[in-house]
Order: sequence, then C-alpha cells, then structure tokens
Amino acid sequence: MKTLLDQLRPALLDPQAESLAAEVQWWNLPGLGVDDPFPVAVLGQGSPLLLLHGFDSSFLEYRRLAPLLADRFQLFIPDLFGFGFSPRPLGLTYGPQAVLRHLDALLERLPTEAPVGLIGASMGGSVAVELARRHHERVASLLLLAPAGLTGRPMPVPPLLDRVGAWFLGRPGVRRGLCRQAFADPDTDVGAPEEQIASLHLQCPGWAEALAAFARSGGFAGCGDPLPSQSLHVIWGDNDRILRAPQKQALQALLDQPVETFPSCGHLPHIDQPRKVADRCHALLTNG
Repeated sequence: MKTLLDQLRPALLDPQAESLAAEVQWWNLPGLGVDDPFPVAVLGQGSPLLLLHGFDSSFLEYRRLAPLLADRFQLFIPDLFGFGFSPRPLGLTYGPQAVLRHLDALLERLPTEAPVGLIGASMGGSVAVELARRHHERVASLLLLAPAGLTGRPMPVPPLLDRVGAWFLGRPGVRRGLCRQAFADPDTDVGAPEEQIASLHLQCPGWAEALAAFARSGGFAGCGDPLPSQSLHVIWGDNDRILRAPQKQALQALLDQPVETFPSCGHLPHIDQPRKVADRCHALLTNG
C-alpha cells in the first residue's frame, strides 16, 4: 500500500490532499497478524489529537481540517483497519473488533503519554466512543462530527449480498452520487478533486473483500449506550442527507447536552465548515 500511495500522490488534484499525503508515516504495529506497515499522517505540534475517518473513506478526509489544527495540536490521522490505504491480507477478520485492536496498538505506539483528544467523523464517531471506553485514562475528550452508529443495532449483511454490496459501492456512478450526497451544496463544492479522493483507495488490493467482510460483521451500531465518561461534543450539519432527522433525534436522546447544528453544512462538517470545526477543536480539545 505504501508503494501504491506513493504512486498515486503526484496525481492528486487537491493540493491539500497532496500535502496531507506527504505527511504519512508507515508504522509497524504488532499483534495484528499483518506484516506490512499501516499509514498514519503525522503533523503539527502541541496536545495529541487522533482523528478517525468514516466508513469506506481514508485519512484524506481530513485534508481541510488538518492545516487549521497543526499549529495547536500534534495530529495523528490513521487509516482504520481494513479501510483507506491500510494493508488488507486475505484470511483476516474485518469488523469492529479488528478496527479497535488496530487502534489499541496505535495508541501504544504514539510518541507521547499525554492524554489524547479524539475526533470521529460519521462511523469514526462510533469508533471514537468505543475507543474512549477502552482507554479511559488515555483519552481526554471527544468531538464527534455527524456520528453514525451510536444508536440502532448491528445488521450483518448475508453472504453473497455482501459481495454484491461491495461491487455496487465500487461503481463509478455510485461513488459520484455518494460523494455529492455528502456535501451541503454539491453543485458548487463537488468537482473532480472531491470525486477522486472519494474513490482513490478503491485501487488498493483487497478493498472489495475487506469491505464485504466488514459488512458481514454488522459494523458499528448501538455504540452510544452507555456513553463514555469523558467530555463529549457533537456537531451535525443542518443539511445532512446521509443521516436523517430520526437518527439525529435518537442520538439527542442519548446526550445530556444539545447537538450543535452547523448551518449550510452536510454530512461532512470538517469539509463543508472546516474553520468552524477547527474553532470548536481549539475551544474543546486543548489539554491543560
């Protein structure tokens, strides 16, 4: 995957994506049954901050937010296990527990023992909540961006249908449609660079097999009950067309404070409104 990302990087159409890709380090993480290293973008100085991307995405999701945080935080932006540009050996288990074991190992490898702030976007919100419960002393606080999977229940996709689903998600027209759906104003904000980033990682060997296996696992669902004890803040876009009003209402029922809603914002606050998200990070996640 390292060689593949090196090959793809010069062709990136978004300069911020190219800059973030240039910050990737490749970490060997023990105990995962994988010999190849894992990608982690590392940049900035200050309090440690771990950023977790959403379903079938990559670290490049944070290309607009990272430059706005690097002056106050040391950022660690991994690809989740089985996603992005991570290695995907055949025969391994791909699902929530594998994702969390990978992050357990990554936390052990961090070059700091200071408490870590977490940002989780979409499915990454559920991942962040699960990780915070597992590492109460290590995780300081959480900022969740349109978190998916905090309510509901796992729904495993049956065999055969899982592969059909992966095939469907790999179709160029489907990718373009999903990319547009994630933005508040796709006619203005979605072009070739955004569509490229949404699909670039599909070139990784094992993408379809790992995605199908993750679908069979049922994914992350019902992760918000009980919520972790750390400070937690949720941001939602008022024009989110991925997660609808009933899902927002179900999440609000779990929280002891209102969900903060950003106007003119879709399912990706860190892309639609990166400056406002950065301001919240500075206010909420700075340690000490």
